[in-house]
Amino acid sequence: MRFIADPNPSRYKTAWVSLSAILLAAVLTGFVFAAYGSNPLEVYRTMITGTIFDSRGLADVARRTIPLLLIGVGLTLAFRAQFFNIGAEGQILLGAVFAAIVPLFFPLGVFSIPIMLIMGALGGGLWALLAAWLRQRFSVNEILSTLMLNYGALYLVIYLINGPWKGKNVRGFIYTDEFPPFAEMPLIGGTLVHYPTLILGIIAALGLQWLLVKSTLGFELRVVGENAGAARYVGISSGKIVTIMALITGGLAGLAGAAEVSAIHHRLLEPSQISLGYGFTAIIVAWLARGNPALVLVTAPFMGITLAGGDLLKIVLNMPFRIVDVFSGVMLLCLIASEIFIKNRIKWGR
Repeated sequence: MRFIADPNPSRYKTAWVSLSAILLAAVLTGFVFAAYGSNPLEVYRTMITGTIFDSRGLADVARRTIPLLLIGVGLTLAFRAQFFNIGAEGQILLGAVFAAIVPLFFPLGVFSIPIMLIMGALGGGLWALLAAWLRQRFSVNEILSTLMLNYGALYLVIYLINGPWKGKNVRGFIYTDEFPPFAEMPLIGGTLVHYPTLILGIIAALGLQWLLVKSTLGFELRVVGENAGAARYVGISSGKIVTIMALITGGLAGLAGAAEVSAIHHRLLEPSQISLGYGFTAIIVAWLARGNPALVLVTAPFMGITLAGGDLLKIVLNMPFRIVDVFSGVMLLCLIASEIFIKNRIKWGR
């Protein structure tokens, strides 16, 4: 048996290989569930019936899907351009910080929510732009820089809520004062689903898909991602593409952070409560989309079910919530390993 390069794998081949990788990850994670003392089939049944077939569970899936949708769409486009942004966690936090400035210090009444979203996108975009600048100016690998910037954002939030922005009447906890009512994003009744951001996420997915396949910028992005040398030869600036991708992917992550503090928490608080690992989970969302932003409309809810199912496992089966991180990690490893079967054909015989 040997591998022969397949430069143009079909969509059908990509789909079935990716699905096989997900199924393999489910089987491997089942051994982890069994080692913990739980029946894997019971675990998966609980996750599915408690999310898809339950109204409250479905609302929780939608709530988790919104940040995954926003971040995943941006990462899908960035990965397509070979800008490997692993810093969405930090960009979410910077978006939350920039958004919190409006209600805490410059309340603008009915204009607060749109200005908060703009500020959030600005904060996340600037944080990602720093990594793009380091790559262009000093050839710093963006995987390392964005990953390290996550910690910078985390400690910035901790400093602010412990120090200058700490709530005046806070005792024993660390967070800011509560936002005024006009800075709280509307929700679907009885849920935590902030529908304005959900609509923005759907628009972003469809809009960036159009940009990728129909616009001049999308053509330049595809050329840079597929062959940087050819891009330079025809005069396409990879630096320009990387800068734009940093602003888009960071801006969408920052928008997700702004929505979380405005719609869910109504204050700036500890980083682990603003983002439940959305930035890292969105990497799987983007990887499953295979470079197509519109497909994030499918892959984001899939991972939303995984995150919402983690809560159910904790409540119903008394399992730790972070066990879903094991499933996500194994899935990512299987998807990465499956690339060899997508990009190559197997030839049997000598």
